Amino acid sequence: MATEEFDLFVIGTGRSGKDVANAGAEAGWRVAIADNQEYGGVCANRGCDPKKVLASFTEILQRAKQSKGNGITKLPEFSWKDLQKFKLKNFTDAVPFVNERNLKEKGIKLYHQSPMFLDENTLSVEGKTVKAKNIVIASGQKPRPLYFEGSQYLLTSEDFLNLEELPKSMIFIGAGLVGMEFSHIAARCGVDVTMIHSGERPLEDFDADMIDYLVKTSKDLGIKFLFNARANKIEKLKSGFKVHANRKGKDITAKSDLVFNSAGRVPSIDELDLEKGKVSFTEKGVEVNEKLQNPSNKNVYACGDVSASQGLPLTPLSPYEAQVVISQLFDEKDKRTAEYPAQPSVVFTLPNVAKIGLSEKEAKKEYKDVIVKNQDATKWFSAKHLNDDIYAFKTIVDKKTGKILGTHLIGSGVGELINLFAMAMTNNLKMEDIKNTIFAYPTWGNDIKSML
Repeated sequence: MATEEFDLFVIGTGRSGKDVANAGAEAGWRVAIADNQEYGGVCANRGCDPKKVLASFTEILQRAKQSKGNGITKLPEFSWKDLQKFKLKNFTDAVPFVNERNLKEKGIKLYHQSPMFLDENTLSVEGKTVKAKNIVIASGQKPRPLYFEGSQYLLTSEDFLNLEELPKSMIFIGAGLVGMEFSHIAARCGVDVTMIHSGERPLEDFDADMIDYLVKTSKDLGIKFLFNARANKIEKLKSGFKVHANRKGKDITAKSDLVFNSAGRVPSIDELDLEKGKVSFTEKGVEVNEKLQNPSNKNVYACGDVSASQGLPLTPLSPYEAQVVISQLFDEKDKRTAEYPAQPSVVFTLPNVAKIGLSEKEAKKEYKDVIVKNQDATKWFSAKHLNDDIYAFKTIVDKKTGKILGTHLIGSGVGELINLFAMAMTNNLKMEDIKNTIFAYPTWGNDIKSML
């Protein structure tokens, strides 16, 4: 069989992969794209979008609970099955079909398998050999595999999002972003939740003061934490499972109906045979330079979560990095390089946790004199009118210049509020610029003036 040749072969159909492939087709290149899962990527199919649908539903339950006795006389009943039908019908069911249709209409050749490198420009996919002048890896990330006795019983975040019914109890191994978000969804729907985590606290990348608030509200919700515990065995019982973990040399156990692996995510590269393509990589992903080009194979670029770039593995960074790759491949006059502004990150627990920029420790190490404002804002109107019991912030400003160095927030509206800090920091607005701006009141956004 003859080897098919392409100008561009893209691996991955999430936002960055689609953007690059579409740009190639518009430039008149012969383009192919491949994915070993549903077309459309993690976020739309089995990540942030369906997760936010479920999380937003629990906001209704929480709001009703907080308003009981203050106008609400009876808490609402809910149907998990109806919620799942709503999510599927309105958000996820059509994603693969629409993405495949749109790519086909551009004349892009579609493959449904993870390719493997045979050499620098040659791939094997669906039993066929293809050659490409340029290869873009945009395969994203996947759950970190755990290897111990009984690990075959572990479920993933994708399994959680597709649960037809909720069990009475769950265990999450790992209290990172995925584990904390899903534990809050489950617990607010009445599930008995236990978190087993190897660290001293959840979400180690977030400000410790904010996370202390989150741990308190999580415990009040009924979530049980087993910190400094490393899971090492899952035992199948007649009904459910028993998880064994080592904590300071002692074996501890917990039982539940289902056990989820929420121990983080890793780059989806192990099926690509990158060594054969002379594509260098690390545990963070495909190595790239400022052009998002692989230094050891100049024909290869990587963008999105799979690239070992300075960008955080977050959905908004994918189209940004795709535009860098597009400029390198197709723009003769204006070739961009990756320069990363401040990048906001949000954990969609209730309350939300958000951050951007430097931590307090990092700021004090890098700058001579900083202003740190760390305050409980529960009595502010934004929280008080919702009867929220947690709303707090920490802002860090360079005293000399008034430049905002970092912001750390917790509260039910901070997932939106953090975007104002992102806009201010990206555009080099100073503390006084914010204070002199007139915001609508009463709004979460107006609180930014009092936080600086």
